[in-house]
Amino acid sequence: MTLITRPEGLSPDQIAPSRRSLGVATAGGLFFAAYAPAALSQSAQPIATDAAGLVTQDAAYPAPDGFDLPAYIARPEGPGPFPVVIVVSEIFGVHEYIRDVCRRLAKAGYAAVAPAFFVRVQDPAPLSDMQAIQRIVGAASYEQVMGDISAALDWIGAQSWAKADKVGITGFCWGGKVVWQAMARFPTLDAGVAWYGRLSPAANATDDQKAAGRPWPIDLAGELKAPVLGLYGGQDSGIPNDTVKAMNDALKVAGRTDSQIILYDDAPHGFHADYRASYREADAKDGWRRLLELFDSRLKG
Repeated sequence: MTLITRPEGLSPDQIAPSRRSLGVATAGGLFFAAYAPAALSQSAQPIATDAAGLVTQDAAYPAPDGFDLPAYIARPEGPGPFPVVIVVSEIFGVHEYIRDVCRRLAKAGYAAVAPAFFVRVQDPAPLSDMQAIQRIVGAASYEQVMGDISAALDWIGAQSWAKADKVGITGFCWGGKVVWQAMARFPTLDAGVAWYGRLSPAANATDDQKAAGRPWPIDLAGELKAPVLGLYGGQDSGIPNDTVKAMNDALKVAGRTDSQIILYDDAPHGFHADYRASYREADAKDGWRRLLELFDSRLKG
């Protein structure tokens, strides 16, 4: 089995040439039907959330650059309106794990919307070549991603089943960093939950890498528009504990007493990803409980 230890994904020596696919193919869908083969553990037993009592669909709506942005939607049956959570994927895009997260949120009473941020270049979900995946992800600039989130918010506002004034955001790995950025940009977002997104440049980052990653979450602590909960692993080799402490300190200095990072001491990177070897059930369940507590308090009140 392969353990992804970095926010960007596998390092070249961790790349596995092949993985079995779990998941059910669906004809005519916009998205790769299975789990991302670049990260799938051979021994994985992923959580499978059914769609009973839910409405699930693929949708598309125009982004600011004119691109028709695909998204996966899961919401409870009925007219609503329901509070909404935007789900931001890892570097692997909208594959079965992300869709399952959306269904879990829908079972909890939310309408979940997962935009496909990377598909302008190519869908990374079916790929095993991590270098190709990283090139695809690298093409998704900060302004493009923020524009895509803005488009999602506009589209959500036009849906009769959506409570457009009750919207949160959660994201994993690459998407965790996006959560911090979005919460500093959009006052319409009421809460965010960031799962192990990088907070600051790596110690050995080049000037170009530092510039490409801006704005970094640690520089945005004073600009957050609403509470953000970070859920991070103490054994994450790509996000050192001292950067987590620095972020918590920055939040305190900024007076953001409603925001914090919880550090799970024994958890590695990707501890919520139940299709990977990095999955840690107890920490993942505790993080999910905390996510629902925050969203229930901010989006259902």
